[in-house]
Amino acid sequence: MMPLLTVRNLSVTYPTRTGLVEAVRGISFDLGRERLGIVGESGSGKSQTGRAIMGLTPPPGIVKADALSFSGIDLLKAGPATWRDMRGSRMAMILQDPKFSLNPVMTIGRQITETLRHHENVTKREAQRRALDMLEAVQIADPERVFGLYPHEVSGGMGQRAMIAMMLVCGPELLIADEPTSALDVTVQLEVLGILDRLVRDKGMGLVFISHDLRLVSSFCDRVLVMYAGRIVEELATADLGSATHPYTRGLLDCTPKIGESRHPLPVLERQKEWAA
Repeated sequence: MMPLLTVRNLSVTYPTRTGLVEAVRGISFDLGRERLGIVGESGSGKSQTGRAIMGLTPPPGIVKADALSFSGIDLLKAGPATWRDMRGSRMAMILQDPKFSLNPVMTIGRQITETLRHHENVTKREAQRRALDMLEAVQIADPERVFGLYPHEVSGGMGQRAMIAMMLVCGPELLIADEPTSALDVTVQLEVLGILDRLVRDKGMGLVFISHDLRLVSSFCDRVLVMYAGRIVEELATADLGSATHPYTRGLLDCTPKIGESRHPLPVLERQKEWAA
């Protein structure tokens, strides 16, 4: 079966006064209708990988790849019209901070219904009903009230849930979720993960789950890519994380606190120059 997403030798570079900065270096992977986790510390290239796949690398960034395709579509050759049709309907990305992702001069409800009406032939009433249903699905207790609020009138966690609702309302085939639960309470986090899990299981969605939280990724995802300095240093099934061999992955695992075990002081990563080579 052809993979939903194919990435081969993806690189993202930014020109600076002192030369090119390589944010992503030679990333390759396939994604089926599954949950793929990407973990690594800040600056490892996780978010840049997601943005490059979505065609959202800001200028003057340079994206190159031997192959970058989604459902048979060559994303390297996709024009603006193709991207407008795909983003929000077939492909979606939940960004880290809703303060910078939601339009500050549009109500939350209008932003969600605009997404629906752009991609689907639905009436205003139907779009509003589906938007309210999705707000309720992400555990917003009073969806009618939140529907009419502006982004600055809601908390960070509620803004994050509104962003998740907007990205899921059209039922995308591919979702890239960049720290989607970082601003949420644990109980809401579990509800949102349940929604994502059902979309993967019942509707065959492919999910790229970007996170710092190795514990969360290991319990939620099917496979995990571990990134360091713009490269993938290890790829394995989450069930096999305990058998990871790369020193960086082992270091991340060793730094995780464990209940009932003395961890004072917590281990510190001993970095090696060859990891970044």
